[in-house]
Amino acid sequence: MTKHLFLAGALAFAMTASPALAQDKWTVRPEWVRAHESFLASDALQGRGSATRDEAIAAAYVASQFEGYGLKPAPGMPGYLQPAKIIRYAAGGPATLTIGGKPAAAPTVLVGSVDPVSGTSAVFDGEDPAKVPHVDVLFVTGGKGSPMALVRAATAVGVKLVIVRESEMTQNMVKGLGGKPRLPAGLEGKAPPSYAALATLPSADFDKAIALAGAPVSFVLPVVKEEAITTNAIGWLPGSDPKAGVILVSAHLDHLGVRPDGTIMHGANDDASGTTAVLELARAMAAAKQTKRGLLFVAYGSEEIGGYGSSYFGDHPPVPLDQIVANIEIEMIGAQDPKLPAGTMMMTGFERSTLGETLKAHGALVTSDPYPDQHFFERSDNYSLAVRGVVAHTISGWAVTPNYHTAQDTLENLDIAFMTRAIQSLVAPLQSLANSAAKPEWKPGGRPEKK
Repeated sequence: MTKHLFLAGALAFAMTASPALAQDKWTVRPEWVRAHESFLASDALQGRGSATRDEAIAAAYVASQFEGYGLKPAPGMPGYLQPAKIIRYAAGGPATLTIGGKPAAAPTVLVGSVDPVSGTSAVFDGEDPAKVPHVDVLFVTGGKGSPMALVRAATAVGVKLVIVRESEMTQNMVKGLGGKPRLPAGLEGKAPPSYAALATLPSADFDKAIALAGAPVSFVLPVVKEEAITTNAIGWLPGSDPKAGVILVSAHLDHLGVRPDGTIMHGANDDASGTTAVLELARAMAAAKQTKRGLLFVAYGSEEIGGYGSSYFGDHPPVPLDQIVANIEIEMIGAQDPKLPAGTMMMTGFERSTLGETLKAHGALVTSDPYPDQHFFERSDNYSLAVRGVVAHTISGWAVTPNYHTAQDTLENLDIAFMTRAIQSLVAPLQSLANSAAKPEWKPGGRPEKK
């Protein structure tokens, strides 16, 4: 056992052995916050890649903390871990492209599709993603915006393949992917998600291709299947009134793992910070008098590759979903957003339901999302529950921090003081909601439709 892991274990024991305090005197301690982060975002966990052994270790750590705090296994579960099988896909060879029935230059694929693509094509200037035309294959000439934002916009209107001109930006993306395209994954027994593939062509070949736009296009990327296990950690505090419902507090524990160049993507903010919040809120609630409503605390796996941990939980909940009164997801609370008042966090989809107003009325430092164009409500694990009818939102700090999905998302770049205050601000509102008869509701038009 290394010295680092020994110290982490000693800290974990010290944390679970802390004396219970009266809830009105409960104080979240910064050393507890830092201790969780020091382990979850350490080199030892190698970035907690989705559906990897490192993710499983992180889940085991969370489960051990739940047990140490006095939480119980959730109803019907033999322990604190909920595993699920993931089917992943990888490129099995180079892609081929034909235009008008004739072979074209081989494209470099950044985002792949499981199924071959064929159909009509068109040229788009790429300046306004809201104006993406509804065709099968899109040649994009603008090149100023984010390729991934373009893929999201194209997917929304049914485009199957986006082809862009090779650039320094796309070359860097290929390098970051280690020369291997990103392909979808899916839960066992379910079809993988369908989204637009993204490929590039060198400038001269791209010009030849767009000269033929309108002709039928065919794109094939050979793929192979791989199996992996993702793991959710779940802890349960039963309520005194089984008919009062359940509050779900959640975060995702995975991140991006290790880049092909060997760089560890530690994910201290995304989302070791949210996992830390779930742990500290679980500790606080376990030390308090039993609440009227039950409390489920969950750390999901595989959010980064498609929200599969939360999706599996939604399909296999330990309590019926109609008993879950509200879901508070916590993500990226490691830094203060300069757009918001000091100490304040944003809640995605704030205007969609009464949950945010209810939490604010009991002292939670939350406000509406200042980045509606980013569609954050649909981009976190809350959405897996929201489309199933649960009033579910994500609370976040600085959602557009420059360290997002970079190697700089480390312990050293966290604002531990802000994190501690943020978690502290949720303790009393969570207890109030768990003891209340009030039930948060969707506002008219607020509930999302399942796609």
